[in-house]
This record gives sequence, C-alpha cells and structure tokens, in this order.
Amino acid sequence: MQQTNKMIDARQRKWMFCLLAILILGAAFTHYQRIFLGLLLGSTFSLFMLWSLQSKTTKFVNAAAKKQRISGIGTFSRLAAAILAVTIAHRFEEYFHLIGVAVGIATCYIVILIDSLVFKLKD
Repeated sequence: MQQTNKMIDARQRKWMFCLLAILILGAAFTHYQRIFLGLLLGSTFSLFMLWSLQSKTTKFVNAAAKKQRISGIGTFSRLAAAILAVTIAHRFEEYFHLIGVAVGIATCYIVILIDSLVFKLKD
C-alpha cells in the first residue's frame, strides 16, 4: 500500500512538472505572456500545495496505522500559500493575470482528479 501511494504521488508530481514546463513555453513564445505567467505563478504554488497535501496525508496514514494522533493535514498552510500567490499577483498586476493565478492554484486538484480518473478507468 505504501509503495502504491509513493507511485501515485510521484506520478502526480510528474504531471505537475510537465504542466509547468508547458506554461513556461507558453509564457516564452506566445503573445499571452501575462496570462501564462499568472498560470505559472498559481501552478508553482499549486505544486507546493500538492507536495504538502501528499506529505501530510502520508504522515496522517502512518499515524493512523500506529494509532497515534496527528495535529492536522496542513489546510492552513495551503490556504496561506494560495493567499500569498494572489497577493503577489495583485501587487504585480502588470506581470500576472489574477484569474490565471486563481486557475493555476486549482491545478493540483485538477491533476489529482484526472490522475485518479485515468488510472481508475485502466483498472
């Protein structure tokens, strides 16, 4: 079970890195630089939130298996990261599209959903 979770986590991070690479190319080679930079900023924070969610979930599962207590799964830190991303976008509006940042923040949850649907259909 532990090995399966590590494979899923690695696969989801790989999807996020591929998405970040596409966004970098979009920002570099299209006329929609502000939108792609907003998506890139939001997706970068989203990658942090994905990593945080995965590590806290792993700790939570391990603690539950050992019948120990854990303080939480990091909701506050992920919320703070999202607020920081929006604050940066608002402060530097000439570089980052605010709606792009908001969509970028949600990409980790979209990646989790698509990943689980694709591999559920394969089984």
